[in-house]
Amino acid sequence: MSRKETLRAGLVKAALANRITNEQGAHALGMTSRQFQRLKQRFRAEGVEGLVHRARGRPSRRQLPSSMRAAIEKFMTTTYERFNDVHLTEKLREVHGLDVSRASIRRIRLALQRPAHRRRRPPKHRARRTPVPALGQLVQLDASPFNWLEDRGPAAALHGAIDDATSIPLALWFRPREDLNGYLRVLDHTCRRYGVPVELYGDRLNLFVRNDHHWTLDEQLRGAQDPTHFGRVLRDLAIGFIRAHSPQAKGRIERLWATLQDRLVSELRLRGIDTLEQANAFLPEFLDDFRRRFARAPAQPQPAWRPAPRDLALILSCRYTRVVARDNTVRVGSRWLQIPPGPHGRSYAGCRVQVRELLDGRLVVLYEHTVLAGQPSPSSDFVLTPRVNAGRERELAERRRQQRTTRLTRALDELAAVARGSGRRVVRAPVPAPSVPPAPANPPKDHPWRRSFSRRGFELLGR
Repeated sequence: MSRKETLRAGLVKAALANRITNEQGAHALGMTSRQFQRLKQRFRAEGVEGLVHRARGRPSRRQLPSSMRAAIEKFMTTTYERFNDVHLTEKLREVHGLDVSRASIRRIRLALQRPAHRRRRPPKHRARRTPVPALGQLVQLDASPFNWLEDRGPAAALHGAIDDATSIPLALWFRPREDLNGYLRVLDHTCRRYGVPVELYGDRLNLFVRNDHHWTLDEQLRGAQDPTHFGRVLRDLAIGFIRAHSPQAKGRIERLWATLQDRLVSELRLRGIDTLEQANAFLPEFLDDFRRRFARAPAQPQPAWRPAPRDLALILSCRYTRVVARDNTVRVGSRWLQIPPGPHGRSYAGCRVQVRELLDGRLVVLYEHTVLAGQPSPSSDFVLTPRVNAGRERELAERRRQQRTTRLTRALDELAAVARGSGRRVVRAPVPAPSVPPAPANPPKDHPWRRSFSRRGFELLGR
């Protein structure tokens, strides 16, 4: 008997003893009085066994025919052996004309004791994260590609930052696509109006963090990868970065996009704005009105903002390492900069300097944290874009290192072949793997590596 059926016995006995009426017993079991009376009759005739459902143990009328089930088992174990349930259902329906459901395929597979092709993970338990108590402790960063101007203008990506304690947007900026310029603009507006936050919460985007697996030799020796351009900015501002593993992790800014895609789009349509320049000019007015309507007080009144540094414009930049040419010039892309003479007419030729391209287009050269020269922006509509693909450069550097290792291996093989021809036994040292930097070695003075090698010398010595 099922758990539901065991409860029937006590009510039926009470009704037979006239302690309750048929209507009361039927209401308690959720059935009609007529059905309750039939239960009483079956209880008098058969006892407790009469309360069991009559269809118990009978085959279902909707079960698959034995011939169809045998055909499905044959296909499952031969032609479509490693197909998942949904894929197998589609093949049986489209190719063989067997109209069967996915649940039936799963029951047949379990009856055959065959495991699932792809094990499905149970959903993980998630709990609501409590917002940070103070303003400026945590700022969520993201971008939303959307048709913000509808059919009046081009599609764009709205970059934004929202405070976690108050859920108010701190800064917004339109760009044609999600890029470094948009995020630096948002960070610049946030730092200048409020201050420097303690931590940022963003995606695992390659603009924020390194997603490639290429390590240079210096990175392997140091045990850490070089950060991205945005990561260098956060390091100079002492801002921590938290990588979100899912959109739900940063749900506050995701809900903000849903609100802005309704309110902001309507406001832009109301004003007839059809260009990104006009939209960016309207954003400060919209943000002031939005904060006035939806701002809420944080749990802790004392904010955690830090004052922005004086050289904020110098920090919000792309950095490139260059070697000064003999004519004391450095080049970044198509732009070049002349470095003036230093103290007492010093020349910086051959020195390794850092060239920074700022957010407003200016070019600045630094040597040992000292500004040597600067250049104004080339145009008023300058857009800061990384000059090189750092991941591609690291991949090419790794490929060049592997080529050098291959050439070294080939030279050692040739040396071993010459030695074998002279009758000498040469034990070739194993070449380290390309991904592991070779360990430094200091051979003794009489080591063969310290002797010069020439084929003519071996012939004269008769070896």
